[in-house]
Amino acid sequence: MTGSSRNTTSSVSHFILQGFPSSPETQLLYFGLFSVVYILTLMGNAAIACAVWQDQRLHTPMYIFLGNFSFLEICYVTTTVPNMLTNFLSTSKSISFVNCFAQFYFFFSFGCDEGCYLCIMAFDRYLAICRPLHYPRIMTKDLYIGLAIFGWSCGLILFITPVVLISQLPYCGPNIINHFVCDPVPLMMLSCSEDTTTQLIYSTFSAIFMIGNFLFVLFSYLRVILAVIQMPSTASKHKAFSTCASHLAMVILFFGSVTVMYVNPGSGHSVKKQKIVTLFYSVITPLCNPLIYSLRNKEMLAALRKIFRIEGTSHKI
Repeated sequence: MTGSSRNTTSSVSHFILQGFPSSPETQLLYFGLFSVVYILTLMGNAAIACAVWQDQRLHTPMYIFLGNFSFLEICYVTTTVPNMLTNFLSTSKSISFVNCFAQFYFFFSFGCDEGCYLCIMAFDRYLAICRPLHYPRIMTKDLYIGLAIFGWSCGLILFITPVVLISQLPYCGPNIINHFVCDPVPLMMLSCSEDTTTQLIYSTFSAIFMIGNFLFVLFSYLRVILAVIQMPSTASKHKAFSTCASHLAMVILFFGSVTVMYVNPGSGHSVKKQKIVTLFYSVITPLCNPLIYSLRNKEMLAALRKIFRIEGTSHKI
């Protein structure tokens, strides 16, 4: 199809995000539940980011990456939940064409950045545990700052191409998306013509990114586990396993659910399953991040207690 015919055919100016169709009472219940989840997610991740920012003892590469990851979680969850909460109270549930693809871009860009940061944190733990004597020489300030910048910019750059390609597909109706987010799979299904090239490019891009990142993380932690097993000290083993367990938990939560959805789009996933899996990695995983990384980390718990104690003291004054 030529560009001119596409412009003529693409008459859709907005989409309808159906979300979770139910009675008005149930919609209010969903609004209350996800409002609490959203607030807890913001508070938990903001607390970790502030702890890393304020506590000098946490100004190490591992915690700097964790602080950036927590702030990234805030950005990630904010791309979808506020709009989802608005739709719970709305009868139209409408989102403009431009806003839909803006949400698509930032949601998947930040999701891509999360995958990059999980790889970066795995690489940092690999160096710290498998090559401890060389760690200070390799993980210099320039390197970890560069890795932090790369983690933020990776998804924002890479996802420009899929968003542009899918936005150029002809949309002439219907415009109802049976989802709570502008997801690429239902968007491509709404197109007036089946563009197999765009679908192939998107599927290949998703598969390479997701599987590539997951294999990198898996290989890094396999090397870490082998190194930990060979440690003579039981205390050293326990500390190393405790740190790696937190990272691996996030890896399994994030990559496990995302891979199910996007490595093979349109492979027969039911609509209900799509929503549940997307809800899991886009809302539940960011909520779990502060718990996973703080409850078993003595340094982080000490920093959080210090922040809240200072805030409580200043409030009294």
